[in-house]
Amino acid sequence: MVRTIALLAAAACLTAGLAQAQEGAPAPQAGASAPAGQAPPPARPAPRRGMNYMQLPPQDEAMLRVKHPELYVLPPVSHKYVPKKTSWGDPDLRGMWPTDSFGGMYVQRPDYMGDRVWLTDDEAKVIDTAMEKQREAPAKETKSGKLGMGNWVEETGASHRTAMLVDPKNGRLPELTPEGKRLTALGRSSWINGQSFDWVTDFDSWDRCISRGFPASMFPFRYNNGLQVMQAPGYVVINLEMIHDARIIPLDGRAAPPPAVTNWMGVSRGHWDGNTLVIETSNIRPGASPLNMATLGAPYGNTIPMSPQAHVTERLTPIDANHITYEMTYSDPVYWTAPFTMRVDWTRNQKYTFFEYACHEGDVQVHNYIVANRFQRAKEKAAAQEKAQAAGPTPASAPVVPAPATAAPQQRP
Repeated sequence: MVRTIALLAAAACLTAGLAQAQEGAPAPQAGASAPAGQAPPPARPAPRRGMNYMQLPPQDEAMLRVKHPELYVLPPVSHKYVPKKTSWGDPDLRGMWPTDSFGGMYVQRPDYMGDRVWLTDDEAKVIDTAMEKQREAPAKETKSGKLGMGNWVEETGASHRTAMLVDPKNGRLPELTPEGKRLTALGRSSWINGQSFDWVTDFDSWDRCISRGFPASMFPFRYNNGLQVMQAPGYVVINLEMIHDARIIPLDGRAAPPPAVTNWMGVSRGHWDGNTLVIETSNIRPGASPLNMATLGAPYGNTIPMSPQAHVTERLTPIDANHITYEMTYSDPVYWTAPFTMRVDWTRNQKYTFFEYACHEGDVQVHNYIVANRFQRAKEKAAAQEKAQAAGPTPASAPVVPAPATAAPQQRP
């Protein structure tokens, strides 16, 4: 019951982006810009949850590379495991694979780690301790009769890898194109600090309970991280707890529809490459950021644009009975200078249960943000006018002295 209340309360807060004010909100990406006419977002402290790089022991990266070169090598995805088959003969991927199992992992790694793929033993101990505290927090809160972040944040694992990104090798997202940077700066979302709110267009699709978007929905948030794979002859369905988005993926080789036919989660077509499910997705409806800042280490603001040329390739490879390696390559040449690839391992958890994502029901947050912000701006304008009146009239300008006849005529305002 406690988790139910926490999730419903969280959903209501999410519509207005209140999560940005909570301790532990992800820090903005270096160089992140604010919308035109606004001050840049203030620097934020490193997150106090998940893979907290600020708490890791310092390492001499040059020495580390010499002593432990294995930390800089990402092994290829294993294809040794042979999964059981469905009754119609496809590899069986069915089950609950919630993304909280790597919710404490960062999208990008710190610059100082370079192309290091793995944490050291000492670093891993720090991360494991932090995640153990996170796993214990809900029971402690419940026992104490309090409801807080412990029952809200569902990040139960962080991996011993340094980042989800595996390409580029530096673990950092590629640069946006000039047009991508321009439109990102113009984007509107409740996650932008200091932004004004005057209409629903000042909020992103997630604020408005429409969709978290794709491929952002395939990666963790603080709660509602349920991900379920269902299969039927000729189809795979990826069912998501957050906003209850469901991806229905045919496997019969049908062509994608014309570009004008779009979907918030895109139009997906799948096929089997041995025991690996390969999914190609296009026709993604623009309007939601491809990466969501609620995933640790993702870019700030939820305002990265998406063009009709955006394309996603996913590979789901079972590596044992309880794990699937998930690879996602995103490409959008209009707004990104290069594609990028993220790789994580899903962990089976058949005890995980979907909870209702009651977002629209009783949703007054978007309305309240608009009304409150209009009132605040009117109040500030009135205060400025009152201050100007109290200062008295401005001094009269000095009289204009006629110029000598020989001088060029002066331009008057």
